[in-house]
Amino acid sequence: MESGISVVLKAEQLGSVFGFPITNSLIMAWLVMALLIGFAYFFGRSLKLVPGKLQAGIEWAFEGAIAYMAGVLESEKLARRFFPLVASIFLFVAVINEIEFFPGVGSLGIWHASEFLPILRAPTTDLNFTLALAAIAFFTIEITGIAMLGFFKYVGKYVNLKSPVGFVVGLIELISNLGRLVSFSFRLFGNIFAGEVMVLVAAYFLPYVLPAPLMGFEMFIGLVQALVFAMLTLFFIKLAIVDPHEAH
Repeated sequence: MESGISVVLKAEQLGSVFGFPITNSLIMAWLVMALLIGFAYFFGRSLKLVPGKLQAGIEWAFEGAIAYMAGVLESEKLARRFFPLVASIFLFVAVINEIEFFPGVGSLGIWHASEFLPILRAPTTDLNFTLALAAIAFFTIEITGIAMLGFFKYVGKYVNLKSPVGFVVGLIELISNLGRLVSFSFRLFGNIFAGEVMVLVAAYFLPYVLPAPLMGFEMFIGLVQALVFAMLTLFFIKLAIVDPHEAH
């Protein structure tokens, strides 16, 4: 058995159910979903008219987030409508990025044909996951734009046949819009995967000095990346619902 640094880009498959592959990143995604759903369930059952410190803190954070979204979208109704999506994206990605550095994640696994397969892997280091999350945000943004402006008015942002300049500008906007799928997914994947590799390299060369502070830094970066993904979703929703004549 060779010792050294092993970096695996693709999520490892642990088995399959009815031909559907079960990877370690998928298992961790299910685990985080179970944790969030369980917390929401028990927290919802413990709500009181006179809130405790935890309830007051969460209510304060939610009210602040809704107020900020209302300022961006210029509508409290829209803010409350899209708050569950934006908040869910932030919480889901943030919890995944924080749990990534918990004991057992990446270190507990099984041996298969002289190959070690970790049971848990952060889904944000799996490009399939970040692409799926980007697709959810992308289609939500597009459907929102069509619902708010109407199909022809929204398409008119990208297809302008009134002048050659307008046509070129619309084409550039269309390419930029489609590029969100790539920028959304690769930004999150690249930052989290690079951080994981950096911690792994530090643990190999200076195991008693660098790993701990680097893990703390990467946990902070994980929160920032979750916030960036959620905020970009919000800002692109705002751009999607802006009337073409009002856009700058």
